[in-house]
Amino acid sequence: MNAPSTPHPNYEILIAAARKAGPVTVAVAHACDRHALEAALDAARMGLINPILVGPQARIRKAAEEAGLDISALPLVDTEHSHASAFRAVELIREGQASVLMKGSLHTDELMGAVVAGETGLRTGRRLSHCFVMDVPGRDEPLIVTDAAVNINPTLDEKVDIIQNAIDLAHVLRFDPVKVAILAAVETVSAKMPSTIDAAALCKMADRGQITGAILDGPLAMDNAIDPEAAAIKHLVSPVAGKANILVAPDLEAGNMLAKSLTFMAGAAAAGIVLGARVPIILTSRADSVTARLASCAVAVLVAHSKLATGHAMGA
Repeated sequence: MNAPSTPHPNYEILIAAARKAGPVTVAVAHACDRHALEAALDAARMGLINPILVGPQARIRKAAEEAGLDISALPLVDTEHSHASAFRAVELIREGQASVLMKGSLHTDELMGAVVAGETGLRTGRRLSHCFVMDVPGRDEPLIVTDAAVNINPTLDEKVDIIQNAIDLAHVLRFDPVKVAILAAVETVSAKMPSTIDAAALCKMADRGQITGAILDGPLAMDNAIDPEAAAIKHLVSPVAGKANILVAPDLEAGNMLAKSLTFMAGAAAAGIVLGARVPIILTSRADSVTARLASCAVAVLVAHSKLATGHAMGA
């Protein structure tokens, strides 16, 4: 099967790279509806993943039959309910039977509860965070937006992990150089805006080697982060201003609105992935296009191969 025709050439490049790297085994937690099954089957047909469907076997088969989907070639792991599906999918990864976790038809909180469980989960020394890898029309490389789905109101220490997770991902995706803009409403540090103080502290932490692998600048407003002309008008002398390829939002609400604005008003596509666990975690939405779903799988495949190559989990 060939990649579908799409106005998102950066995703085509990612999908091609993941196909070349080879498929990885993915535990699909609670694959009990059409969306979850189609996402797994589409990625499998593209040669990106080898899915294991985890969930109540009768419900999975019924959902496949009603959707007209052939799942006869896929292994099924039977569970009683969604809570059991989340924990069994995580267990498959701990047993070495899968190297990526994928959300099926259960709530994100339920899946993440199994991921962060103390003795049985997939936690590392790094805080979990979410990245949107976005293909924005007119850009010649993807844009990473973080965190728009996991950390609601992150502290300074949590932002360190959020940024480092995004930087590590950028290296897997071969961004060169990695340029991180820490977003706020203004470019100056103000005691009235805590996000600007965090931004300044994070930049100094990068200077001191507490965040590595990228060039950081902030606070930067959105226009000055991505538009060279806007940065020049403000007389910002910075290797990041106007050229950022990672955008760090001050909180989840800002990040989520930014990502969805780019998607629904600028024609961007958003591939979602959670980092900081032992394995990458694919989070897809019912509103995602087929291309965005495939790109989410492709990003996870590339991260999984990177982990296997280095012999340890990103964020460990």
